[in-house]
Amino acid sequence: MFGRVRKSGARFLNAVRAEGKADREARPHNLFEAAAAYVSACAEDDQEQIDEAAGWVSPEALSFGVNELACRAVIALARERDESPRTVARALLGLPAA
Repeated sequence: MFGRVRKSGARFLNAVRAEGKADREARPHNLFEAAAAYVSACAEDDQEQIDEAAGWVSPEALSFGVNELACRAVIALARERDESPRTVARALLGLPAA
């Protein structure tokens, strides 16, 4: 009887492990992956990749991810240049210094 229980339990665990591996291989993209792909595709003017990345997450999530990426990029550039984030952001957009 215990042999059957052990075999049944082993089959169950193997099935769960197989599902876990399949889920990891086919896992959905997260919003930060989508934002990175979308922004880099926009920079390269790759419309096909833009459309693909835009389909990975909802428009709201993509907007949040792009905003977060922009904030992190401006902060990183400001640190490199030893300038304020406001100065860097305005310079990137071609705006006069405030």
